[in-house]
Amino acid sequence: MAGQPLPFRRTLSANVVALAPSYAALLALHIWGGLAGRPALLAAAGITVVTVLLVQRYLGSLARFARFVSELSDVQEPVMPRLSFAPATEELAAAAATLAMGWRRQRAAIDDLAASAQAIVDGLPDPLIALDRHRRIVRSNIAARRLLGVIAGERDLSMTLRHPELLDAIDGLLKPGADGNFPAADQIAVEIVLSGTPERDVIVHARRLPRAAADGSLALLVLHDTTALRRAERMRADFVANASHELKTPIAGLAGFIETLRGPARDDAAARERFLGIMAEQADRMRRLVDDLLMLSRIEQHEHARPAGAVDLASVLHGVRDLLQLKASARQVAVELEIDDALPKAVGDHDELTIVFQNLIDNALKYARASTTVKVTARPLGPDHVSVAVSDEGDGIAAAHLPRLTERFYRVDNARSRQLGGTGLGLAIVKHVVSRHRGRLEIQSVPGKGSTFSVTLPAA
Repeated sequence: MAGQPLPFRRTLSANVVALAPSYAALLALHIWGGLAGRPALLAAAGITVVTVLLVQRYLGSLARFARFVSELSDVQEPVMPRLSFAPATEELAAAAATLAMGWRRQRAAIDDLAASAQAIVDGLPDPLIALDRHRRIVRSNIAARRLLGVIAGERDLSMTLRHPELLDAIDGLLKPGADGNFPAADQIAVEIVLSGTPERDVIVHARRLPRAAADGSLALLVLHDTTALRRAERMRADFVANASHELKTPIAGLAGFIETLRGPARDDAAARERFLGIMAEQADRMRRLVDDLLMLSRIEQHEHARPAGAVDLASVLHGVRDLLQLKASARQVAVELEIDDALPKAVGDHDELTIVFQNLIDNALKYARASTTVKVTARPLGPDHVSVAVSDEGDGIAAAHLPRLTERFYRVDNARSRQLGGTGLGLAIVKHVVSRHRGRLEIQSVPGKGSTFSVTLPAA
């Protein structure tokens, strides 16, 4: 830009304006006889040359001044030009430089303030979203993006939260009356459910500010995740209902045996030993039931928090096989592991995944026919997942039962399940652990041939 010539039209008009008084004076002198024609022409020519040179230098100074002012908005501060042919312009350039320096300091202070405000907002534990008067998103914090995913700024809230009840409530909060004031209350609270795996219960607290902030924010939305609280309430209710139902039979049995031992069988040693054995079995059944219920409660309470560790599934599967080897030998069933050499680690919690595969393999051992094999196959599934399948050669399960197998206390055969020591909670535990790991549980079964339980998990 520094080497660009001045526009011809601008140069011509400036020279015409500068020469006009001199030409008018020379013409007047010539007309009144004060100056002959030839000297007048020579004087006009000299004045023209000198004026053109001076105007050209002056216009160059003005152009450098204009370039300097335009460059003041750049990140790099420009060098002050020398404007010796335009002293007033040089003073203006100095004043503009001082003004630009103050503007830069104020801009840096505003940027620092905005960054500090965003840092404070990002540090809040609850998700926060700021809206303008047109319901567009102005800003959000890290917790909100972690909960809702990518949140695009300057877009309507409905693109992020598609809940008509919430959107209608916010419209009422931001809608001014005929007099320009807001007739509605300045805060609302709406309960919503965020879809996903798992679903989340959220209370949205919205508050309207007294006036719009500098960035246009007029309403603040704070999303309070009540999933854990709701789960705890449901778990308490489920625990009371299910535990009372499942514990009723063994407790009644224990009470009956105790009454018999105190009465008719008081002196019958053989009956006493038999009854004590049955009572021990019932007490052990209640212990297993309570342990499974407590485990399920703990898992459900943290189901919304995804684990972040890296687990060696080969090590987990070998450990589970060694743990259940004695039980497999007693039932004359072989446990066969087929682990792919390229099996990657899985994202998850080591102890919880051990519980998953211990339940699946234990179930396979319970329902497999004698002298058969329980096959455990682990392999990569695409670039981002791993799959572990547990197959048995048992009686299989009818298709009508498959959708309900992971329900609490659901049993295909109640008598056989209780006889084998099942509590009816194993597959419910598996389902919730797999859900917490953002995985998938699939069940396939052919009556008379056996069943396959497949768990798909994200690869680390």
